[in-house]
Amino acid sequence: MSNRMSNVLNKQSITRNRVWRSIFRHGYPHDEETQSRVMADNLLLHIHPVKVKKHSLKITYTWGLGFISFFLFVVLAATGAWLMFFYVPSVDRAYADIQALETTVAFGILIRSMHRWAAHLMVLTVFLHLCRVFYTGSYKHPREFNWVVGVMLWVVTLLLSFTGYLLPWDQLSYWAVTVSTNIAGSFPFIGEKIRILMLGGAEAGQEALVRFYALHIAVLPLVMTVLIGVHFWRIRKDGGLSSKAEQEEEHLETAK
Repeated sequence: MSNRMSNVLNKQSITRNRVWRSIFRHGYPHDEETQSRVMADNLLLHIHPVKVKKHSLKITYTWGLGFISFFLFVVLAATGAWLMFFYVPSVDRAYADIQALETTVAFGILIRSMHRWAAHLMVLTVFLHLCRVFYTGSYKHPREFNWVVGVMLWVVTLLLSFTGYLLPWDQLSYWAVTVSTNIAGSFPFIGEKIRILMLGGAEAGQEALVRFYALHIAVLPLVMTVLIGVHFWRIRKDGGLSSKAEQEEEHLETAK
């Protein structure tokens, strides 16, 4: 009995001190009001709706594709930051740095392979996520804006994959980017200007490598982070994931 009382007192001394209460402002969420406050005040939980629809918790409804896509983005950011320590965007050093990563840098080939495969998987999972949203009708009212944000995230994902393709500066990446920019250059009226803007010159060289590197490590990740934040925020503001009841209500309003 005394041991139990001492454990309770120790727990209370921890949960009632100023440090604990400055971090955790509320106690255990035993009622709806406290649950709402916990969700609103927690940095990680506030992006989620206070209440979620029961069907949305089923793995077969979402397949976790949105979470998987976000997780892959985090993996890409972490592994990409690590790779930046061993890579210089120079036509004289880029290929040698990639070779060094795979042969002399500790865990270099592992981290680069994680980065590469995470990029491939993210392209796939974001596409499947869009397909799931379209199939379940989650793009309809009131989620039209978030659907547009999702499509923008898909485009930025493709651009991240495209800009990263040139960085190894090998024959495959050089000619792949050359062919791609030539296709963009064939666009009527402004095609050649777009090609010059992408390459920084008449052909792929130092200027193109620096531009693709800057886009890949700074500009596009920043845009992606902002869009992901807006996407999560809109999910919360739109009342969580869609439901059949909302779709039936929208159908009835349309029919009137």
